[in-house]
Amino acid sequence: MSETQSSLLLKKQLAELNKNPVEGFSAGLIDESDIHRWEVLIIGPPDTLYEGGFFKAHLFFPKEYPLRPPRMKFVTEIWHPNIEKNGDVCISILHEPGDDKYGYEKASERWLPVHTVETILISVISMLADPNDESPANVDAAKEWREAYPDFKRKVARCVRKSQEECS
Repeated sequence: MSETQSSLLLKKQLAELNKNPVEGFSAGLIDESDIHRWEVLIIGPPDTLYEGGFFKAHLFFPKEYPLRPPRMKFVTEIWHPNIEKNGDVCISILHEPGDDKYGYEKASERWLPVHTVETILISVISMLADPNDESPANVDAAKEWREAYPDFKRKVARCVRKSQEECS
């Protein structure tokens, strides 16, 4: 896939999201001159600990998109078992396509070229609501989620408040 095809596909997806916004997030470019670098704002899903939060993240698309997945990194502080402390998102659909050498994920759960920005963000929103503590990126958050839930809730509530202040 040439860089031009990748750029055209991303432009098409961005236009589609602008024309038909999806509830729960908004997306745009970090810099208008670079279609491969997006900024998204995820609104904390209702009825979850993240409700009311405004979490900013960046998506970095490789030139080989959609054959290879983008990387996603939260720039707003967020406490979650599947988000590394530096903000990197660890979710199956963002893992390189093919079989998992550790046998943890099926190839069908990993990156597929049919995924779009919309399907990625819907998966991330669903991950916020339902963490996978079996394969955590943030071991401390996963341990707290399992063993000290009130502390976990307090940390998430602090992140939500901070995200609201940063957005106002």
